[in-house]
Amino acid sequence: MAVAEQAQPASRAVRARQRRVREEELLVWPDLVFVEFISAVLFLGLIAILSVLVDAILLDQANPAVTPNPSKAPWYFLNLQELLLHMHPALAGVIVPTVALVALGAIPYFDTDNEHQGQWLTSPRAWPNLIVGAIVGAIGTTLLIFYDASFHVRLYEWLRNPGEDRLGADGLANPAFNDWPSQLNFLKSLRSLQTEVSWPSELETIPLGSKVLRTDLLGLPAIDLDVNFPAMIVEQIIPVTMMVGLPLLLSAAAWKLKLAQTKRDHMILQFSGFISVYVTLTVIGTFFRGAGLELVPYTIFAEH
Repeated sequence: MAVAEQAQPASRAVRARQRRVREEELLVWPDLVFVEFISAVLFLGLIAILSVLVDAILLDQANPAVTPNPSKAPWYFLNLQELLLHMHPALAGVIVPTVALVALGAIPYFDTDNEHQGQWLTSPRAWPNLIVGAIVGAIGTTLLIFYDASFHVRLYEWLRNPGEDRLGADGLANPAFNDWPSQLNFLKSLRSLQTEVSWPSELETIPLGSKVLRTDLLGLPAIDLDVNFPAMIVEQIIPVTMMVGLPLLLSAAAWKLKLAQTKRDHMILQFSGFISVYVTLTVIGTFFRGAGLELVPYTIFAEH
C-alpha cells in the first residue's frame, strides 16, 4: 500500500512548483562559466591592445645603491602608505587593514533583513545613502590630509599677502614667508601637537617596563618599554578616535535627518564611505605625493 502511494504521480500544483523552482535556478554551466569565459576573453584582448598602444612605465635599470625619490609601494598599497604618513606604522599597516576586513566580513551578520537580499541598491533610500557616503568620505578624507599637510597655513599666508610669491622653486611653501601666528603653531598639523607644545619631560618617557610591567618579578626578562605620551596622542589616540568617531557621527546625522533608517541603509552609507576613502587615499598617494612624499602634483609616467 505504501509503495503504491509513493508511486502515485504528484499533483498539478506540485509539478508547477517544481518547474518554477527549476526555472529560477542558475547553474554553474552554462550560466556562470560561459559569462566568466567571455569576460576573460574580453579582458585578455583589452590587455593585448593596451600593451601595443601604451608604453610601459619603465625607468632606468634598478640600482640597489640608489633609492628613488619618492619611493612608493605598489598602487594597491598606496592607500596604506598614505596612512603611514599620518599615524603609527603598526596602526596603519596592520591594525587598520585587519579591522577593516573583519568589519566588511561582519556586514551580513549585522544586516539580517531578508527583503531584497542579494540585490544591489533596491531599498528606497539606497542611492541617497550611497551618494552621501561617497561624497562625505572623499571630501572628509581630502580635508584631513590637507590639514595634516598644513594647507590651511599656506592659505592663511597667501590671504595675508596675496601679491607675494608664496611658493618656492620646488612648489612648496617658501620658508621666507611665515605670517602664521606663533601661538597657533600647535594647529599647523597633527604632528605639530607633539612638536609645538611644551610637554613635561616626564610624559615623553614613561618607563612602563621598569615601573608597571615588572616581568622580571616573574623570572622573565625585563621589558624595555618607554611610552612617549605626546606621540601616542598624535599617532594613535587621535587617529583611532577620528576613524571610529567620524563614521558613527555620519550615521547619527543620517539617522537624525531620516536618511538612514534601517540597518541596510547604514551599511550602504558606511560601505560607500569606506570605498570612497580607499579610492581617495589611493589617488592622493599615486598622483599627489612627490619627492620626499610632499603633497604636490606628481606624475607616475617616466619623464624622457
